[in-house]
Amino acid sequence: MTEPDVAQLQRRLAEFAAARNWQQYHTPKNLVAALSVEASELVEIFQWLTPEESARVMSDPKKASRVTDEVADVLAYLLQLCEVLDIDPLAALSAKIDRNEERFPVDGT
Repeated sequence: MTEPDVAQLQRRLAEFAAARNWQQYHTPKNLVAALSVEASELVEIFQWLTPEESARVMSDPKKASRVTDEVADVLAYLLQLCEVLDIDPLAALSAKIDRNEERFPVDGT
C-alpha cells in the first residue's frame, strides 16, 4: 500500500468534515485555536519529564500511543489550516529552510 501524500490527507480531512457539516466551523481562527489546544496536549505529555525520560517516551506503549495521537491531531489541524488558507505546507517549509540557511550560515571553523 502506498503512503498517502499531503494532498490526499487534506482531501480526506475535508471529506470527513464535509460529511459531518463541520466545514462551517473550520475558519482560520478556529483551526489555529484547535491547533494550539492540540499542541498543548502534546506538551502536557512531556511537561514534567526529565530530558532523559522525554527521550525514552516512545518506549512506553501507553505514552507512545498518546504522543502519536497528539502528533496526528496537530498535523491534522495544521493541514486543514493550510487548506483553508491555500498554503502549500511543503513549499512553505522548504522556503523557510532556505531562509534559515541564509540567516544562519554554517560556521566555517
